[in-house]
Amino acid sequence: MPIDSNTLIAAAASAFAQQSADLLAQQARQPMIVYVRRATGSGDIDHTFALDRPFRLVFIRCHFVGTTQRAAMTIELDAQAGAAYDAELYVIRTAGPGRDVYLRVTADEAAEPSPWTFQTGDALRLRWTNPDPGSITWGVEVGMALTG
Repeated sequence: MPIDSNTLIAAAASAFAQQSADLLAQQARQPMIVYVRRATGSGDIDHTFALDRPFRLVFIRCHFVGTTQRAAMTIELDAQAGAAYDAELYVIRTAGPGRDVYLRVTADEAAEPSPWTFQTGDALRLRWTNPDPGSITWGVEVGMALTG
């Protein structure tokens, strides 16, 4: 029995429409997915965190264990465009044992234009000079979500 071409075209159009709807739903969910990157150590913190697409910062958590000495933690943009575009975004004046870091970027702060939005090739850089290397250990988690 021959297949009616109109029926075949209608079935294909329906399948494409469903596929498009599924793709749109997935794209709508994507900004809500948080990708977590981790680092740990007992020396200084000097780490960069990035995704392979444009992203926004969602949170930074850092836990310290050891002696009670503390230092400032700097959050920076390490720009793909070069050093002329690198920028200090935020400084937490006192971080260390007993003074863990928990920075959460609210929806208002993430709205464009936002310093918490990064382009492809950009990275978030965390720096903290350990005031008592070997006696203070740390673990840092950075949460990032895709944009655009």
